[in-house]
Amino acid sequence: MRENTMTIDEMLRLKGAHLAPYIQIATALIGKNRYGGGNMFRHQIDTMATLIDYGYIDSILLKAAIVHDIIEDIPDFNHNTLLSIDFESHSVYELVKEVTRTPDETKPEFLVRILEAGSKNAKVLKVADRISNMVSLGFVNNMDFVKRYTNETEHYIFPIAETVDKTMLKELQWLVESRRRHLASFAKIRADEVYADSSDFL
Repeated sequence: MRENTMTIDEMLRLKGAHLAPYIQIATALIGKNRYGGGNMFRHQIDTMATLIDYGYIDSILLKAAIVHDIIEDIPDFNHNTLLSIDFESHSVYELVKEVTRTPDETKPEFLVRILEAGSKNAKVLKVADRISNMVSLGFVNNMDFVKRYTNETEHYIFPIAETVDKTMLKELQWLVESRRRHLASFAKIRADEVYADSSDFL
């Protein structure tokens, strides 16, 4: 994360980024609830905020972050709506497609594609997306899912972050360690409960 507040130059670049039409499109995700609470619209904005937090002010990257799940989560989405917004729309659309899993890709294949063939913007966006998801993972009570998603992050997302932003990688590493401590605490609680139940028969 940045050490200082946003500079005047960054503020002016952000001011002229023309983000509002993309936010309007992203509101179509408000009805898509998330496993850990909230909805997918909030996740888009959180991913954008994560990028800004790390000093990324590139307008194409931020616009793509705002709508990065729109193709995957809105099956009948009319891509012409996105393409007609402004002069950067085509680049935004291509970046969104790059970070969208295709129907014939497994999750590992998708993440390996980003690592091996993704553009720098695609990798940075995917890492910011995963930071947002890992924060939300703290509100998920399905420990099997938490374990699986945490392991996936270490195995597939760490290498992506390593290639583009080691500071973002440090946050991901901290989040993985935090979630594993939570898993260990949960396992201990469950073990204590099992012992307490079994002691009734001793």
